[in-house]
Amino acid sequence: MVSKESRSKVRNKKHLRIRNRFSGTAERPRLAVFRSNKHMYCQIIDDTKGTTLVAASTLDKDLGLEKTDDVEAAKALGAAIAKKALAADINEVVFDRGGFLYAGKIQALAEAAREAGLTF
Repeated sequence: MVSKESRSKVRNKKHLRIRNRFSGTAERPRLAVFRSNKHMYCQIIDDTKGTTLVAASTLDKDLGLEKTDDVEAAKALGAAIAKKALAADINEVVFDRGGFLYAGKIQALAEAAREAGLTF
């Protein structure tokens, strides 16, 4: 019988392969995204220092979301993280999709962040 690896193990392996290719620096930090079944989290990380510079999630009350697990919530989160990043004088980032497919919520978050002023 053929056994398949769990979806989360496959995603973790993809994420490790992606992380081997790039990392965030002080000039160009990494925008890391994580998506669970109910929420999305993103943070801008300087990997040389190992610090989180800016973070946002759909748990934040100031976003005013009714649903936290749809594409509209991802768009709002992308705009919020871009606004916080620009306030912290971060204009250019490296996008780390966290092993998730670049479609749906991840794509909506990335496009909203680009529209709000982040460059990647």
